[in-house]
Amino acid sequence: MGPTQAIAKLVASTDAVPSRTVHEAKRTLINLLGVALAAAHDQPAEVLVRWAEAEGCAPQAAVIGRTLRTSLSNAALLNAYLAHLHDYDDTHFPTVLHPSAPVWPAVLASAEALHLSGKATLAAFVLGAETACRLALSVHPWHYDQGWHITGTAGVFGAAAGVGRALDLNAEELTNALGIAGTQASGVREMFGTDAKALHPAKASSNGLQAAFLAQAGFSGPDDIIGGRRGFWAVLSPDGHSETALLDDLGERWELDNNGLKPYANGVVAHPIQDAVISLRNAHHLRPAQITRIAARVHPLVLELMDRPLPRRGLEGKFSYQHCAAAALVDGAGHDAQFTDARVSDPTIASVRSRVSATVDPSLGEDEAYVTIALDNGQTLAQHVTHATGSPANPMTDAALEEKYRLLASDVLPPGQAERLLEAVWRMDEADDVVGVTMLMAP
Repeated sequence: MGPTQAIAKLVASTDAVPSRTVHEAKRTLINLLGVALAAAHDQPAEVLVRWAEAEGCAPQAAVIGRTLRTSLSNAALLNAYLAHLHDYDDTHFPTVLHPSAPVWPAVLASAEALHLSGKATLAAFVLGAETACRLALSVHPWHYDQGWHITGTAGVFGAAAGVGRALDLNAEELTNALGIAGTQASGVREMFGTDAKALHPAKASSNGLQAAFLAQAGFSGPDDIIGGRRGFWAVLSPDGHSETALLDDLGERWELDNNGLKPYANGVVAHPIQDAVISLRNAHHLRPAQITRIAARVHPLVLELMDRPLPRRGLEGKFSYQHCAAAALVDGAGHDAQFTDARVSDPTIASVRSRVSATVDPSLGEDEAYVTIALDNGQTLAQHVTHATGSPANPMTDAALEEKYRLLASDVLPPGQAERLLEAVWRMDEADDVVGVTMLMAP
């Protein structure tokens, strides 16, 4: 049995998912709905919505935060785009894959059309997310270092697996679905800081959904898209891969345990810096004029992903550790409001940003940082963050997640409806038909 067939067997034959993993799946959906609702009327989202409206597709599935109903593949694309546009969605450690954005929208659209139960929908997501995370682990760090955006490339497999499970495909059909999806694995990191970055999970979600439906209809794919001679490992991660990481304890250890929900709307590797700066700011009542230098010792990915000292627009600010630190000092936060074009060009933030620097310490974890802030009176303040807020070792509480969701959903959904949607997700495993959730996603 090749690695692709092993994954297909897991997805097709798993009977039960641990209750803690089901609970985490609900948390990821609440988080996704909040961040997608907040992005529902952003300008790039409007472009995609107008495009979908012009296509005039059959009204099969709901679009989050919109009255538009569209085809399954378009709903998956639009909802995945909204889920990732603000970079406020969940992150898998250590791969920095965003598992929910490509997988949940594909699963939700399919489940709505199939009138799947909430329990079956949650299981489909868990197995889809497990597929994406396992594949991401198998090519970490080589694949990402080569320039591929792992959320797009691994995400398409997760979407296909999740929808395949929703369709009750057998192992052979799922092998075909993964093969059809895998030939569409794409997304390069040059897109970071632009509207096009969120297209990676969007296309992954839509293409993965289509792959599963094509496999159901009899389309064939290769026997081993992952491990084949010219398969995913060989072509998209030629510098290295690990079959052990893909298959070790498969069906016994669940990767959603290593997933984190973000307290800040930017690249996750800057989060320990923001935690440290906000903590020092609040403890010492710091003002921008006092700061002569903010210096951080960080994991290598911070400079690899987020070294943008002069961001030009809000989306670029999300991938500038300098801006993240400066906004944390000036505003004491890192929400959507800190990553607008106006905040990126704000002279006070720009001034502080010019005083931010970082050096790499390979011994540190992705969620760890040492930060010092030098003041104009000669004093130096220091903070060591061992595990950033929202990381698996320091997870966001359910109460904090609900607070984040309410903050993000309140501008789009009436308060009563936002609360009903929240309650519907928490009780999703009791629902006979997931339509009870999807109907509440639109105002």
